[in-house]
Amino acid sequence: MEKTQLNKVFNTGTFQIGASSLKQFLWYGTSVFFFKSGIIPFSNILVFILRLFGAKIGNEVRIKPGIHIKYPWKLIIDDYSWLADCYIENLDWVKIGRNCCISQQAMLMTGNHDYSKKTFDLIVKPITLEDGVWIGASSKVCPGVTLYSHSVLTMGSVATKNLEAYKIYQGNPAQFIKERKIRS
Repeated sequence: MEKTQLNKVFNTGTFQIGASSLKQFLWYGTSVFFFKSGIIPFSNILVFILRLFGAKIGNEVRIKPGIHIKYPWKLIIDDYSWLADCYIENLDWVKIGRNCCISQQAMLMTGNHDYSKKTFDLIVKPITLEDGVWIGASSKVCPGVTLYSHSVLTMGSVATKNLEAYKIYQGNPAQFIKERKIRS
């Protein structure tokens, strides 16, 4: 069998990290030491650090230890939202509205690859969570998806397309199961 010469053909296209190499390096160390280690359990300190690195974060946001945030300078979180030890791979913008909940081990992925091309092109698209959205534990949100006002993605489900407002979705891929009725 003849061995074929392999060359790098991976293509990132116009992708931009959006920060200097020094900022990236400093964030990596900060993330490992302060966020992933769980050494600081205080949300207000974690929020302060994220803001130092360019995240736009509203009032009384709760960030739990163990969270993974790829690039804080591409993150917006509005007032009163709560993020557990989730995984935010934000190669593009992630915008989280007011009163949202992202549960344990949930994953928000803004990047993917075009597997149909030899160059395995990088594809990045933003994720938007409107006000009142709940992402259940171990759920996944794919690139380019918007979860409209007060929609719910149940535990272990995968959102491959937009979720309509005030509706609950379940499964892989997530399918509408019922209306969300909020009692006062």
